[in-house]
Amino acid sequence: MFDALTLATGVAALLLAAWCGWAAYRDQPTKDWHFIGMAVVTVLALVQLVGGIVLLVRGEEPTQSTTIFVAYLLGAFACVPAAGFLSLAERTKWGSVTVAAGGVVLAVLEVRLYDIWGA
Repeated sequence: MFDALTLATGVAALLLAAWCGWAAYRDQPTKDWHFIGMAVVTVLALVQLVGGIVLLVRGEEPTQSTTIFVAYLLGAFACVPAAGFLSLAERTKWGSVTVAAGGVVLAVLEVRLYDIWGA
């Protein structure tokens, strides 16, 4: 798959997690700037989703199951937006904690996607 894109998405997700973790440490909810960061990470995950589907349509295969690969692509795409929506419901520091956890989960999903593709 796209190694640079996978790395960029994982690093961006960890940076978002650190940023929101810092906000939670300071007892702050997610702010507008955090949502811009979430949008950037989500766009990276969307590009990865489209790129992965294009690779599958072209006939390339992951070393593991294609179904698992697509499921991880969809999960990676939905991870940060889901955390963002949950942080809107919880307008305390725990909303920031939720987004930080979503960023860490996305980074782990990126590592797993890298493994599933067979790099």
